[in-house]
Amino acid sequence: MMQNSGMMHSTKKNTLTDIFMIQTVLRHVFAVIAVIGLTLGGTAMAGDPLPAPSGDILLTISGNVSQTNTDEGTAEFDLGMLQNLGQVEFNTTTIWTDGVNTFAGVPLAAVLNRLGITSGNLRATAINDYAIDLPVSEVGDQAPIIAYHLNGAPMSRRDKGPLWIVYPYDSDGKFRSEIIYSRSIWQLDRIVVEN
Repeated sequence: MMQNSGMMHSTKKNTLTDIFMIQTVLRHVFAVIAVIGLTLGGTAMAGDPLPAPSGDILLTISGNVSQTNTDEGTAEFDLGMLQNLGQVEFNTTTIWTDGVNTFAGVPLAAVLNRLGITSGNLRATAINDYAIDLPVSEVGDQAPIIAYHLNGAPMSRRDKGPLWIVYPYDSDGKFRSEIIYSRSIWQLDRIVVEN
């Protein structure tokens, strides 16, 4: 009788372990689906016509761009258009701000995907004409982002806005290098896609 109850206890323990493992796997699967949904969910895809902005133009992308919405052959984005491409939010410190801040914006990769840009070099320029180069091959799925909110509020020009290329610096040492810092351009207003 003792052996039988021991086997039942062992079987019950194995069943609970199996259930726990299944729940863990399902949680991971749902987390991946949620990330994919944030990146792609409800957004227009490359090939769909790019609508004209209805608000103030914050970002103009020109050069080797197949999806445009102007007669000049550029792609112009207002805040709503950027927000419709999916939002990413993270907390990080920066070398330019005090303490931990919350940045929200669109992954640069989502903007590039929307325009069908898969290769080349990005020449990103700020309002004051400061410019940086960023190879498309070094743009990750979730980083950098084109941030449009700092701590839940739009960024003014005085606060490095309205757009700022930001990386999650605290999440990985690879985001804390002079090259990454130099690519963290604030007051971003235009990007030229070069071959």
